[in-house]
Amino acid sequence: MAELAGAADRKRKSGEAAPAQKRERKGAARPNILVTGTPGVGKTRAAEAIAARLGLQRLGVSELAKQLSAFEEFDEARQCQVLDEDRVLDAMEPDLGKGGFVVDYHACELFPERWFDLVLVLRVGTETLYDRLTARGYPEPKLQENLQCEIMQVVLEEAREAYAAEVVVELRNENEADLEATLARVAAWRDAWNNS
Repeated sequence: MAELAGAADRKRKSGEAAPAQKRERKGAARPNILVTGTPGVGKTRAAEAIAARLGLQRLGVSELAKQLSAFEEFDEARQCQVLDEDRVLDAMEPDLGKGGFVVDYHACELFPERWFDLVLVLRVGTETLYDRLTARGYPEPKLQENLQCEIMQVVLEEAREAYAAEVVVELRNENEADLEATLARVAAWRDAWNNS
């Protein structure tokens, strides 16, 4: 894994775009983008919109795991399946090596750093997150755990630890205006990436 930049380099403002640099993936003519964040921040919708805008393919890790039945067990306390990471990563590797994907998942540290040219960490306020998770029917303990993760910036910190600082960007995703701003930023980033 590449050495991470210092803390000062990691303090990118929400609106600041990551420098567009092609990563080392032999034969990759198009970038890979990871969209991550706490459950309920709008990763799937954002990833679908980004993929459509940029002409890339969306790959939802949870959906892939279901297709592969790639689960180790059911976590009763969290009321969710535990991902068989090795099986999912093995299935993803051939496609991600070629480039041209927008991947969405609530965790980010399990993926090889070399796969992604840009890592978008979506964030929302706790009121918005509470409403979204309540609408999904999350049990109270799971809802509170996810709210705490968002408050403590768990996914953002994991992204900053797992990826080079220059590829990690924090973005608000509260409403349609935020999504449109994200799409414009990512399109500009992709144009710069194509020209680098």
